Amino acid sequence: MKANEINLNRFLSQTDTQFVIPVYQRNYDWTLTQCKQLYRDILEVGNNKKTSAHFIGSIVYIHDDVYSASSIRELTIIDGQQRLTTITLIYLALYHLAIKMENNSLKAKINETYLINKFASDEEKLKLRPTENNDSALKYLLRSDNSEEFNEYSRLIENYNFFKSKITEENYEIIINGLNKLMFVEISLDRHKDDPQKIFESLNSTGLELSQADLIRNYILMGLNRKAQNKIYSNYWEIIEKLAKDNNANESKVSDFIRDYLTLKNKKIPNKNKVYQEFKEKYPITTVEELENNLKPIKRFVKHYSKLINPNLEEDNDIRLELNYIKNLEINVAYPFLLQVYDDFTNKLINKTVFIEILKLIQSFTWRRFIIGLPTNALNKIFMRLYEDIEKDDYLISLQKSLLKKKGTQRFPRDAEVFNALKEKDVYNIKSKNRTYFLEKLENYENIEYVNINENDKITIEHIFPQNPDPKWKIELGEEQFNLMKEIYLNTIANLTLSGNNGSLGNKPFIEKRDMNIDGKEQGYIYSRLWLNRFLAKQDKWDIETLEKRFELIKERFLKIWKFPNVELDTQDFNEVNIFDAEDPTNKKLEYAIFFNQKLNITKIRDLYITVIKELFDLSPETFFTTELKDKLNITKDPSKCRSAVPINETYFMEINLSSYDKIQRLKKVLETFGYEDELIIRYK
Repeated sequence: MKANEINLNRFLSQTDTQFVIPVYQRNYDWTLTQCKQLYRDILEVGNNKKTSAHFIGSIVYIHDDVYSASSIRELTIIDGQQRLTTITLIYLALYHLAIKMENNSLKAKINETYLINKFASDEEKLKLRPTENNDSALKYLLRSDNSEEFNEYSRLIENYNFFKSKITEENYEIIINGLNKLMFVEISLDRHKDDPQKIFESLNSTGLELSQADLIRNYILMGLNRKAQNKIYSNYWEIIEKLAKDNNANESKVSDFIRDYLTLKNKKIPNKNKVYQEFKEKYPITTVEELENNLKPIKRFVKHYSKLINPNLEEDNDIRLELNYIKNLEINVAYPFLLQVYDDFTNKLINKTVFIEILKLIQSFTWRRFIIGLPTNALNKIFMRLYEDIEKDDYLISLQKSLLKKKGTQRFPRDAEVFNALKEKDVYNIKSKNRTYFLEKLENYENIEYVNINENDKITIEHIFPQNPDPKWKIELGEEQFNLMKEIYLNTIANLTLSGNNGSLGNKPFIEKRDMNIDGKEQGYIYSRLWLNRFLAKQDKWDIETLEKRFELIKERFLKIWKFPNVELDTQDFNEVNIFDAEDPTNKKLEYAIFFNQKLNITKIRDLYITVIKELFDLSPETFFTTELKDKLNITKDPSKCRSAVPINETYFMEINLSSYDKIQRLKKVLETFGYEDELIIRYK
């Protein structure tokens, strides 16, 4: 690796040289903000006679490339393409100004020094060779006659037009003077001696803002020759980038997709900032054939992921509806599991009916948990390993059983606890997406005419007993019921409905809201076709009694929509349970355990006890000595002080002569002390 400070013009003016932006680089994405700053810097340094140089950063490239063309030396740019491309746009603006001024000497100098290789073939003519999507724009700008419109949007053309508008006959000499003073550090790499990927990683670690997906793309493509790069990019990575995109937000989700894919494959959730590292460990690259074998399933699964984040891409109306619900609920943690289920559906391992039932089951499970307030972090671990419990010959039933066997914070809430929580739960001040989801599902159950609340601005959420009630409400209800309505039931589901006339109904007394028909516009509940208003249309008052009757109707509908699985569990069928929910371990053996999301193939309680204590002792030994754990576990440097000692590390020992029951109790105490109550799962044989 060689690093030199060099004048930018001298770098660009190298003859028979092409600066190649490889396909693994990010697209050119400088905005007008960066262009304006660079323009101001060039103008300032061009005007300042005391300044002889202006530093603009670094450019890193691979030289003596074994993949270079025979007649032209290629420099593969791995960092600095944004600056290099923008400087080229400035020279293009100067070039066209020279044509306009009929300054042929300036025109020829700029063109043949900074823009083209004069005697090269057409493919090697441009000094800057951007990625394919920018290449046509750059060639368009280079043509003298731009009478034809460039029909595609291009950041290159937008930025060129900015420089063209700023560089004039009055200031072009100042601009040229400023360009002559630009300096940068050139870092040249030899592919045979240096490791471009390692250097690229170090650049990223020092502040280059690259996503995990950018790093993975570079890792996959950087080491390949040009032909292989183009093949892998066009056949795999370009497709992955296109499909792993939230079309509504116009946002790339490649990093998220790869994270979910790795979770599916490794049964371990990578840290968001470690996805690239996990990918490298999972897929070390040796040959192009091996790389293709690794990318083929990723390409297959990204097609499913695309539909999860863009439900409108799913052609089947019924499936699309449930995918929309899942997206609105933001059950992203279920994506690794759903990717595999989607794949099974695509491969006809399950039919449409089963697939839809699974999508509804996931909603029931997560929505019930939301109603009673169970922690969402438990869902990560549940969905990470859920597919393992599916029996292919009994797909849906085995999945239902697996969820029903979850205990503690992972449980599938039963009807009673859901309705106890729901009766007084504030569902008005939850996330708007969740609130809309709840009301839309309630309204549309078995409705022939589907009511789309999410995309209908005319339909709003209405409080039956208003947030700011008219004084008549207090007279009609009496002070006690009025206060109960206001303090307990105001924002509950029984007091909420949907209306296209929220502004009209407002704070009025119930009968007025029910019968309103101002100017014949039928604003009242009695005119509504919505199921949520059907009960209200028949009531003569709105008090605690009628509210509770409406809640019972909603309960009945809730049970039909968010079903509790109707399957019988074998009492002898043990499943994964949190150690705090586990039965007495006496005379039992383990099938396995899961600690910190890692599966431990351990069959003895004794081995589990030793493994967990050792791992936590390595993690934080001081915790054992600053709490009661030292005495509780009989930790000592002298093994003779134990009836039966086992080493924790090279220095310390602990007592192991304990019953299985006592070992589990001590494990619970250790986990409580560390705050890791949810981190140890066991499965008895």
